Amino acid sequence: MNKTFPVARTEQEWRARLTSEQYRVMRGHGTEPPGSCALNHEKRAGVFACAGCDQPLFVASRKFDSGSGWPSFLAPLTGAVETSEDSGFGMVRTEVHCSQCGSHLGHVFSDGPPPTGLRYCINGVALNFIPE
Repeated sequence: MNKTFPVARTEQEWRARLTSEQYRVMRGHGTEPPGSCALNHEKRAGVFACAGCDQPLFVASRKFDSGSGWPSFLAPLTGAVETSEDSGFGMVRTEVHCSQCGSHLGHVFSDGPPPTGLRYCINGVALNFIPE
């Protein structure tokens, strides 16, 4: 992705801000192991924000248990994420990234429940939870 984002940091600044696992996932387009993040079980009211730039991404009321092992959401907050085609691992998927800093968050699939039919499958390490 060669887009310029409103929040830009040097690689050194990213490494200082993020843990090594966050950096691997968010800047290296990695994936955390399924079931490894406590945010998958978070049920309180609040907002999930980007760990890279603190932009609010998802509200807790749109979170659901997909059984996938990653936090899943029906829809993001308006304008909070952007998508691009990801053709890695021998398949074509839709990557989800933060619209403010470009950090990789996860993928969106069309196998979610109503009303959107979408499942935003997001790496928990890419999120910070802010309780209401």
